This record gives sequence, structure tokens and C-alpha cells, in this order.
Amino acid sequence: MRVLVAGATGVIGRAVVPLLTAVGHDVTALSRRGDPRGVLAGTGARVVAADALDRVALRSAVLAAGPDAVVNLMTAIPGELRPRRFARDFATTNRLRREGTRHLLGAAQDVGARRVVAEGLAFAYDPDGTGPAVEDDPFWADPPRSFRPALEALEELEQRTRAMNGTVLRFGHLYGPGTPYAADGSTVAAVRAGKMPLVRDGRAVFSFTHVDDAASAVVATLDRRRPPGVLNIVDDDPAPVSEWVPELARLLDAPAPSVVPSWLVSLAAGAMGRAFMTQLRGADNARARLDLDWRPRFPSWREGFAAELAGRRSVA
Repeated sequence: MRVLVAGATGVIGRAVVPLLTAVGHDVTALSRRGDPRGVLAGTGARVVAADALDRVALRSAVLAAGPDAVVNLMTAIPGELRPRRFARDFATTNRLRREGTRHLLGAAQDVGARRVVAEGLAFAYDPDGTGPAVEDDPFWADPPRSFRPALEALEELEQRTRAMNGTVLRFGHLYGPGTPYAADGSTVAAVRAGKMPLVRDGRAVFSFTHVDDAASAVVATLDRRRPPGVLNIVDDDPAPVSEWVPELARLLDAPAPSVVPSWLVSLAAGAMGRAFMTQLRGADNARARLDLDWRPRFPSWREGFAAELAGRRSVA
């Protein structure tokens, strides 16, 4: 199958491209600057540079590639997320999910692409629900103001993808190479330095996804004869913040996290920071297991964190 991967040099794209070529797909890897760092060298993919916000340039690249399938992984998320600047940090990603997706899918439709797979989020569910969220549960009805543009962009991406009978893979909090949870990532640095406190009575639950598991889900989706519409691609172990932050600190031989009142988090990190520590809801992966016959390589973030951070403890 001829597959075009848009956003091919991002954290998921870097894992998807070599996996696709390894199983025999003919891959065109598209990113805004091409591959100046050579992260896709040796994968066997053709690398093409095009700005997804430039409709003419993107259309030309898609028509030249002539893909049977398009994988939309376009984001511009900074390596360190700052809750107080969330809206600003996500502005370009929101444009990519709206304008870029419109340009990409318009060209894909013109070229006759039969399959579309897009990256979504599994932590945008309304936190008022009970238990891990399933795909039919609603998105956040009243999110922090800075998260609303991101949520609206996600909803538009999903609508456009599903209108082409495509599949949206809702990934959890990504960890692995290139993410904030990598050994050199911003979250690991904060935990190592004792700068990621727990919130008293905070009940946020995270569902994690290793980048390799995200990539394997993309390949599994392309291989299905009749791919489903929306799937949560997360591990089997939704984790309260009160569990995963101390465990990460233990793995790093870092100080145990302090416990602070929510008003202090609001003061330091704003409404978005408080919501991430107190309100997020985990997700259920049963539908992906059934519909894709997919299984995460790391069933639990506990195993995944340990594997990623082996030998990376703090030095006394």
C-alpha cells in the first residue's frame, strides 16, 4: 500500500515510518522541513518537505505521492508544556488540526486515497463521568478556557476524518523517546528536581501510551479491512496522579513529591495546570483490543517507565 505520513518527523511519526516500511508499505514521509536531522535515514521512506498550512504546496506533495492511505500526525507541540501558556503553545497545533487537516484531506480525496488515520487525544473526555472513558463518552463540556481552542480543533479534526470514513486514534499521554516523559524530557526533569507536587485531594487519572504502541496501532488500523471510526489507544492501567508521580520519582531516585493545596497550583500553573492534576479522566482500551486485535507492548506505564528510565537515576 502507498502510505503518506504527514507529521513524519514527530514523536509518533518517527516510530510509525520504519514500522510501515518494515511490513512492506511504500511510504512517503511528509514534514514541514523535510528531515534535516536525519531521524528517518535508513527507513526506506521518501521524505518530502511541505507546509501543511500552505494548501497549494501540500496539495502538490500529496498528488505527487499518490497515496492509497494517509496518516495524519501533524502537530507542533513544544517539548515543554507550560500550563499558563497552554493556549499559545498549542496555537499552531490547533491550526494544523483545523486548516492543515482540511488541506490534507481535500488533497487525499482528490487523489482517491481509500484510508485515513488521524491522531486524536484520549484525555479530552468530560471528567464528570464514572470510570475510564469509552469512545462514546462526551468530550469535556466545561474545560479550562485555555483548553477550549484545542478541544474545538480536535472535534473538527475528528469530524473531517470520520466524514471520509477514516479512523481517529485517541492516544493517551505519550511517553518514550522525544516526549516529556523521556529520560531527557521536561516532566522527568521536574520530578527529578522535586518540582512536581501532588495536589491535596487531586483525583486526576492519566492513561499512558508508549510511542511504539501508538505506532503499532496505526499499522494495525491500516491493515484492517473495515477500520472503525474512533478508538482509545492507551495502556491497560489508568493511573491516578497520586500513583504515577511517586513511582516516577522512585524510579529516578528523586525526592518524594510534596503535597500542596489546589489554590497553590492554581497560583503557580493556572486553571489548566490545576485541571491536569485534579480532573483528568483515564480511558478504556477494550474496543481497540477487540476491533484491531491490538495489544500494547507495555500493558502498564509501570513497566514502560522502568524500561525507558533504566539506568537514569539521579546522581547523589
